[in-house]
Formats: sequence, structure tokens, C-alpha cells
Amino acid sequence: MKIVETALEGVIEVEPVRHGDERGWFSETWNAQRWRDAGYDIDWVQDNESLSGPKGTIRGIHFQRDPSAQDKLVRVVAGRILDVAVDLRRGSPTLGRHVAVELSAQRGNQLLVPKGFGHGFVTLEADCHVAYKTSAHYDPERDAGISFADPAIGIDWGIEPEHAIVSQKDADAPLLADADHLLFD
Repeated sequence: MKIVETALEGVIEVEPVRHGDERGWFSETWNAQRWRDAGYDIDWVQDNESLSGPKGTIRGIHFQRDPSAQDKLVRVVAGRILDVAVDLRRGSPTLGRHVAVELSAQRGNQLLVPKGFGHGFVTLEADCHVAYKTSAHYDPERDAGISFADPAIGIDWGIEPEHAIVSQKDADAPLLADADHLLFD
């Protein structure tokens, strides 16, 4: 596996090796020993999947507050997404900054979003199937989010916010400036 650093420390793009022939290809999407050898010893406890039908669906920016904070390892099983990680660590020199990486089933690349970061994505085509691992179980009492359309964060989703397909929860999420109580220490 190849690890590609991003502009935000701790957020990495992972490119698993694919072995192909006339039948197609095979790829190891996660291997505990390879990750430990690369310096990442994360105990994954839950796998999640989502299917977003329409192109232009935005999910996020989501995270869980301490003590249920989650690392996430995101990959696309079908389709293409723009995957986004936002630094939500109080006192971080990159607080409120984000990185965006296109993930696709065709490439098989993944994004590691560590604890202390919010996560979201927009579908770049219809019928996107996204799978991700988490290092903590879902905790509805610690579930939180910030606005995907926050101008202070300035994410270019490739569509106007009013044309995005979002849940009511995501539409009602607070701006980062109003979410200090949600930030990570």
C-alpha cells in the first residue's frame, strides 16, 4: 500500500495495490499487520456503508465528540465522491482548514480521517456506494456535525449549496464559529 500525505497532518490518502489480469483485479483493502508496519495501530470496531442515489448528495460534515471520537477509513465501492476532512481540534494551527480528495471505485483509493476531524463527502455521480471503518461504535449521544456550507471553511463541493441534496440534520448543522462547544481538546 502507498501512503500519500495531505495538507492536514494525520489525514492520509491510501492507495492499496491492485493485482490484475484478464479476469479483473484483486486488492487487499485493509491488513492490520501492514498498517502496524506503516505506523498506524488502529483498532477498527465497526464497518458502515451508505448508498447515495442522486449525484450531488452531500453527507456531512459529521463526527463524534469525545470520548466516542472516531478514526474513519473511507473507500468507495461503486462510483466517485469528493471526500472531505475538516480539522476541528481546538488550538490546532489548521483549525477550520480542510482537505478534499476524490475517491473512486475505479482507483480503489481510501482516505484516513483521524479523530479530531469532521468528515463529509459529495457524490460526483449517481448511485455511489461508500464503505468505511470506524475505531469507535456509533454513539447517538456524541453524534455531531457542522455546516457543509460554512463560508469560513470554504469547501468547494462543485455545486451550489442550494442545489445540494442533504438531510435536514445536515441542513441545520451549526457554523464552525457557533460550534466551539463541539470542538476537540
